[in-house]
Amino acid sequence: MSDVRPANLLFILSDEHNKRVLGCGGHPMVRTPHLDALAARGTRFANAYTNCPICVPARASFATGRHVHQVRCWDNAIAYDGQAPTWGHRLMEQGHHVASIGKLHYKASKPEVNGFDEEILPLHIVNGVGDLLGLIRDELPRRPGSLKLGPEAGPGESEYTRYDRSIADETVRWLRTEAPRHRARPWALYVGFVSPHFPLIAPPQFFDLYPEDDVPWPDLYDESERPRHPFLDAMRRCLCFDEPFDEAMVRRAIAAYFGLVSFLDDNIGRILKALADGGLADSTRVVYSSDHGDNLGTRGLWGKSTMYEESAGIPMIMAGPDVPSGRLCGTPVTLADGFPTFVHALGAATDPRDGDLPGSSLIDIARGMAPRRTILSEYHAAGAIAASYMIRHGNYKYIHYVGMPPMLFDLEADPHERGDLGRNPAFKPVIAECEARLREVVDPESADQLARADQRACIEKHGGKEAILKKGTFRYSPPPGAKATYF
Repeated sequence: MSDVRPANLLFILSDEHNKRVLGCGGHPMVRTPHLDALAARGTRFANAYTNCPICVPARASFATGRHVHQVRCWDNAIAYDGQAPTWGHRLMEQGHHVASIGKLHYKASKPEVNGFDEEILPLHIVNGVGDLLGLIRDELPRRPGSLKLGPEAGPGESEYTRYDRSIADETVRWLRTEAPRHRARPWALYVGFVSPHFPLIAPPQFFDLYPEDDVPWPDLYDESERPRHPFLDAMRRCLCFDEPFDEAMVRRAIAAYFGLVSFLDDNIGRILKALADGGLADSTRVVYSSDHGDNLGTRGLWGKSTMYEESAGIPMIMAGPDVPSGRLCGTPVTLADGFPTFVHALGAATDPRDGDLPGSSLIDIARGMAPRRTILSEYHAAGAIAASYMIRHGNYKYIHYVGMPPMLFDLEADPHERGDLGRNPAFKPVIAECEARLREVVDPESADQLARADQRACIEKHGGKEAILKKGTFRYSPPPGAKATYF
């Protein structure tokens, strides 16, 4: 890693933010003035990806700097519980104060196990058990809770919007009262918001920014336009978000999502103002990202779980000391780059035990010192009848499905992924090269077998498949103090 000035690091992670729904990302309608200003004074990573397009595995990769198949947190029932050291552990070992506020989505609130000196308002998997229904993948169960997405969308307040306000309040308080107590060494503060994750209920002042008749219609939404692939067809039957939608509902859902993004931006603005008011802006690097995206109706898909840009792509912005300002960086990056970034940013020593981590410091990458590597996203969770893996190879995005045809997209010629080249004979050499690069990082079949074995063991631990089907599952993890509603 290059020499940089040691500084504090504030890492803000949202939940389910589609990278296209961002003013500085080129969206013509969405208002995100605070994130736009952060990008203007820093670097925006145009090709950032989650390591898994669902919450728990993505956050385990972010925590440990390792791929999902390495930490074996496959889905929303097998969460981080100390499987590997986190960036927080490495910093605490060297005397840095490490705090978290908000959603983490690990197994339980055990700060020392999770890599924190303190956890404030933590949200973890439900009852330390999580979404057991997502373990069942041999014959995908229908998830009826998905049917509520459209009918409930609109203006209002939810337990999630109230939770996010509390997270912002606590972060402002921490910056004002706690940060001054940790001047001896740079500190690390992780802040985890839940917006714009569903329910798609946005506070009226933000919902009203987006007249329903004016919001854009989802790309390839009409039934005749939707791509057909056995993986997608099975997912649509399982995650049946779209079944009750009519045109008015689609527009209302998109307006609410836009409103939640602006609500998120407003909360981030409050935090950045507190950072500046406390005289900490010049001594703190700020990173903003999300655990994964949201399909937002594109191709008739909602939620996450796919390898399309809307779902696997994420926003990523970094600003502060030694970070180039006003720069757009095209180098592919992932959440796993967070581990070396924390260590680098705080001026901590690199631990030799972390020499095999796949990530690199975002500071170095922003400064043009990117190593040659293959970034990876993988998915083994709810709605996945087959394991899926995604890599970037130049302009190409390659998606590998175990036992199913691959997908290939030329993102320079086709940034909205409207034309799948995976079954085009002319691209067989490209597909072969991409598959070879993928296999340098992971053996897809072996990882799939390991995931399914771990999931079968978890199913048996909780009484078997029939017991899980009878109990059902919840739609989303409730915030602290709330209870999950099962369907």
